[in-house]
Amino acid sequence: MSVFKITKNNFEQEVINSDKPVLLDFWASWCGPCRMVGPIVEQVAEETINKAKVCKINVDEEPELAQAFSIMSIPTLIVMKHGKVVHNVVGVKQKQAILSMLQ
Repeated sequence: MSVFKITKNNFEQEVINSDKPVLLDFWASWCGPCRMVGPIVEQVAEETINKAKVCKINVDEEPELAQAFSIMSIPTLIVMKHGKVVHNVVGVKQKQAILSMLQ
């Protein structure tokens, strides 16, 4: 599986210290749009396996991380490079739009 599950315990190691761009998918199991974007995020993970790291953060399980990123609506997709946020979008996005965020 090429999608990483992020928790507050592995956030620094997997996201902040990553040498590749990181896509964070903030989601919840009860969120319809999140279920729509989930398979797209998985496809992005497969297509960028050596170029980027794709991660999912369940906002119900990790409220501290959701708060740290000021998540107000889900799904929220955030791209981080070198520990800094470079892109932030809310809602369902097409695969090509997500891939272009990782460039």
